[in-house]
Amino acid sequence: METQPDVLVASYHGMPERYLMQGDPYHCQCQKTSRLLRERLGWDKDKLVTTFQSKFGPEEWLKPYTVEDVARLAEAGKKRIAVIAPAFSADCIETLEEINEEIRESFEAAGGEDFTYIPCLNDEDAHIVALANVIDENLGGWV
Repeated sequence: METQPDVLVASYHGMPERYLMQGDPYHCQCQKTSRLLRERLGWDKDKLVTTFQSKFGPEEWLKPYTVEDVARLAEAGKKRIAVIAPAFSADCIETLEEINEEIRESFEAAGGEDFTYIPCLNDEDAHIVALANVIDENLGGWV
């Protein structure tokens, strides 16, 4: 029998906070994606958290920052977490390095014990079919 994580962390690629203040819908779309996933799983709000990764530069980016939030979870007694990157359709070097190294290390250094990265859909047949369907629907009449 598999053990569920104490928390599922939905880690989205970050962006400068000023974009949100200027009306960019990305933050709201991330929150909605997490809410719909949580509802589909039938989980309470504290079982799935939304965070943001890949901050760089001097300005404030969307928060909470994944690397800090996983440490907070471990310090709060959450020993098992799983991390998913819903904003990515395929794993990339940046995300793999960031999640499987920096974010994992932050969680473990704060007392976390079981860290699982859930890979992106990548080149799974069902994912490719879904992408092709989205493309076909949105190119209707163009090609």
